[in-house]
Amino acid sequence: MTSDTLPGHLHWEQDGEQRSCLWRSENGSAPPKKVLLADDRMPADQAYKLACEGTALLWQGDYHQARQLVQALGRRLEKKSSRNTKPVSSDITQVFHQHRQAQAHRARILGMVLIPVNGDLRIPLRRAPDVKLALTQAGVTEGEAFALSLRELLGIIGAFEWRKNGVEIPALGGKIHPYYGVFSPIRGEYIDLVQKARLPSDELAFDIGTGTGVLAAVLARKGVRRIIATDQDQRALACAADNLQRLGVASQVTLQTADLFPEGKAPLIICNPPWLPARPSSAIEYAVYDPDSRMLRGFLNGLKSHLTDDGEAWMIMSDLAEHLGLRGKDELFTLISAAGLVVAGKMDIRPRHGKATDNADPLHRARSQEVTSLWRLRHHL
Repeated sequence: MTSDTLPGHLHWEQDGEQRSCLWRSENGSAPPKKVLLADDRMPADQAYKLACEGTALLWQGDYHQARQLVQALGRRLEKKSSRNTKPVSSDITQVFHQHRQAQAHRARILGMVLIPVNGDLRIPLRRAPDVKLALTQAGVTEGEAFALSLRELLGIIGAFEWRKNGVEIPALGGKIHPYYGVFSPIRGEYIDLVQKARLPSDELAFDIGTGTGVLAAVLARKGVRRIIATDQDQRALACAADNLQRLGVASQVTLQTADLFPEGKAPLIICNPPWLPARPSSAIEYAVYDPDSRMLRGFLNGLKSHLTDDGEAWMIMSDLAEHLGLRGKDELFTLISAAGLVVAGKMDIRPRHGKATDNADPLHRARSQEVTSLWRLRHHL
């Protein structure tokens, strides 16, 4: 197999010769089939036309000019969107799917500006920042040179800053430091629900899909003596371990690799499953989108085998899916009942994030009605 036919590699022509390098993509997208070299001399209109036609631009010029080019592509997308504005559909589900399609199209176009990275994790471009530590913390190791989209690189750099600075969690009196690819607990209202809920037991709890470890930390601070926190993502488990250590509660929490439940039973089981039954388009979106409600169904159905007879399961869910028409009004109750469970209580809170009050958001009609709830579930006896 020749170098220009290697799978997972980017291929282009330079000085009359075929060149290639490793391709990296966090969401698993295939390398672009058409690649042209580009630099500061390329007009934004030409770059936009090429990107729309599916041609990626492997940047050879000034790094900051590449950033400005991505911004220029974004402005052209917004301008085109404003020209092609259609009457807002009365079907909120259709609006949601159109919004997702528009997001995917925007991501595809903006992702067509590519950045080369040397094997030592340095960018061989003028005025390029030192991204070695950011890439290392995202799981990239030194070795073969590669290319990735500038948009993804900016995401890695942004995640590096989030991890360094942390997210203040008032319920913990401290910060959570999310890793790249691990969903950040920026929707703090659901954490407040857990903080206020009365514990059915302080002996043992299972935290299903721990992510950053934020809910395990809250339970530990509430006095739960032993917590088993699970996740199937090794990056999430490493992130949780770091946060629990920082917060001084690591001795109370055991981390396990598992798809949902650990072995055994617990008198308290907590889970914050993805809220929307739709298909994710990247790895991190699995924290928001749950195809066919797989995790939700798995959690509810698994409680029969893992919740003690007198125990309580805390399920944190938003009703945004109902307002978007993605889940029937009574479907959640049906799933709970079918799993042999009853609702022992429910705590509600309104979201505090900016989109809940943003009239310009295409999904504002649904978001303005959203309620986040902590469902207290027990066995049907």
